[in-house]
Amino acid sequence: MMIDPPIDKLIEMTPCRYALVCGLAKRAKELNATEAAEMEEKGEKPLSRAAHEIYEGKIVLHVDK
Repeated sequence: MMIDPPIDKLIEMTPCRYALVCGLAKRAKELNATEAAEMEEKGEKPLSRAAHEIYEGKIVLHVDK
């Protein structure tokens, strides 16, 4: 269960829920491909780390119209 960061705050920071889900999945996939060993040592999960990056403003999601 994702508690930190709060999902409500993440939804407020993105243009729509769909963009949030797609952005989280894409970033988690990138992290899993590039930093899997490092994250496993720390006990982090790719999706949680991606959520933290969006919450902290390191990743900004945009929607093309």
